Amino acid sequence: QVQLVESGGGLVQAGGSLRLSCAASGRTFSWNGMGWFRQAPGKEREFVAAIVWAGIADYADSVKGRFTISRDNAKNTVYLQMNSLQPEDAATYYCAASNRGAVSRRGDDYNYWGQGTQVTVSS
Repeated sequence: QVQLVESGGGLVQAGGSLRLSCAASGRTFSWNGMGWFRQAPGKEREFVAAIVWAGIADYADSVKGRFTISRDNAKNTVYLQMNSLQPEDAATYYCAASNRGAVSRRGDDYNYWGQGTQVTVSS
């Protein structure tokens, strides 16, 4: 059974940094697209970043230049380094994995989801 487990969320002051991790088990996702999404209370889930095996990445405009997605295929893990965090970045962050080998901003293109990790940013 495939499992995605996020970690690294927490409380940080505005301008601070956090690094989220997503460890996958049950199968190897080395050749697949993996992404991060987030959802704030009362808002729809939104795309944050995605990466494929070759390191090709895509970012939402709101996080470009501040967030970096990376992956360690040997560990079957994807990371999201978040710098210069702002209160509007506060949300539950979800890791997702796709059966496809492409980056996608569409949640429907992802087949597996983690339970989420909470990020809180104080102003």
